[in-house]
Amino acid sequence: MFTIEGPVIYALLLIVPVALLLSRRRSIKASAPKPLADETDKEKEQKPAKSIMQPPRDDLVAPKEDPYTVEQLKAFDGSDPSKPIYVAIKGTVFDVSHKTDVYGPGKSYNLFAGKDASKALGMSSLKPEDAISDYSTLSEGDMKTLNDWHTFFTKRYNIVGRVVDLPPPSVPTSNM
Repeated sequence: MFTIEGPVIYALLLIVPVALLLSRRRSIKASAPKPLADETDKEKEQKPAKSIMQPPRDDLVAPKEDPYTVEQLKAFDGSDPSKPIYVAIKGTVFDVSHKTDVYGPGKSYNLFAGKDASKALGMSSLKPEDAISDYSTLSEGDMKTLNDWHTFFTKRYNIVGRVVDLPPPSVPTSNM
């Protein structure tokens, strides 16, 4: 069976979106109407660029603090269509049900559903063994990535609770 290792996955996660964005920009530029004669360069620069990423939502409800155990969270992995799909990051539980095309059963990021997979998100890893809550071994760069994912989710998905029985991440020791 063919497997893809971490550096290759990371490279693909970086290269594919950039290639799609560049391709889309070229096709948009080619098909875009010519600007009006009175539109200045300054006005053109002030227009926001379109993003292929899901935009932040303005219809999110107030965050909830409902308690979930690790065992309870497993029931929200998308395998039961009558239940929502939850993803936890750093103990915060997000309802990602409206993105079943991404987090649903058999989909690319279902690995994160029904658990706190903070370490894998920080590492940009799709390996099941990395999909754990303990992110204490992440590098500084991976911690930034994890925090960026938490911020991304906070702006796009409703917070439905907290995982209450996660062990606190251990503090990495340094040999200085």
